[in-house]
Amino acid sequence: MIDRRRFLEGLGTAALTAAALFTIASPVSFGAGQIAFISSAEAQTVEMAKLMAPGALPDLVLGKADAPVIIVEYASMTCGHCAHFHETTYPVLKEKYIDTGKVKFILREFPLDIVAKAAFMLARCAGPDKYYPMVDTLFETQKSWAFTNNPAQALLTIAKQGGMTEEQFNACLNDKKLAGEVDQVAERGSKEFGIDATPTFFINGKKISGAISPDELDKELEPLLTAN
Repeated sequence: MIDRRRFLEGLGTAALTAAALFTIASPVSFGAGQIAFISSAEAQTVEMAKLMAPGALPDLVLGKADAPVIIVEYASMTCGHCAHFHETTYPVLKEKYIDTGKVKFILREFPLDIVAKAAFMLARCAGPDKYYPMVDTLFETQKSWAFTNNPAQALLTIAKQGGMTEEQFNACLNDKKLAGEVDQVAERGSKEFGIDATPTFFINGKKISGAISPDELDKELEPLLTAN
């Protein structure tokens, strides 16, 4: 689980430029102004109406709209524990629970650095139908782009493989509105739901911090599904 210790100050809602990313040798923290973190002890459960209220960016949902269980994950694209969850537990979650109509899944942006923010922006720019395939690809290839001296070139290669042109890539990373909206999603997660690390999950409102194994997932979901 990665701590968002330096989220408080930085680039705010400024747009990301490809030129800036080309010079990044290590993650640079950013934020949307001063944020008052809520400790995990203060926010173990969240009312579902509050959790599911519309935010700065529309939720992109996987699964049936009337699924009895809703899982919301706050993640960072450069978070190794998030990548591990998506490589190991997420395939089980999708096949066993999402595709069978038992779970509705929502991923929300909580980037820990400017490179993660750029990756999320590219996933959003790919469009609603390609968002999760792009996220899957980015997590699967995380080591090849997230921690390199030239993350922009690596991200551009992935974007092109997803059908994006270099012009579209540059336009996406210069989208000030989208950059600000990603910040707002993260800020809301911090202020309203006590998010201070990734990954953090809400399973029908119950907060769980840290990656979840397939066995742990089963233990969390079984009583909820039995009750329905």
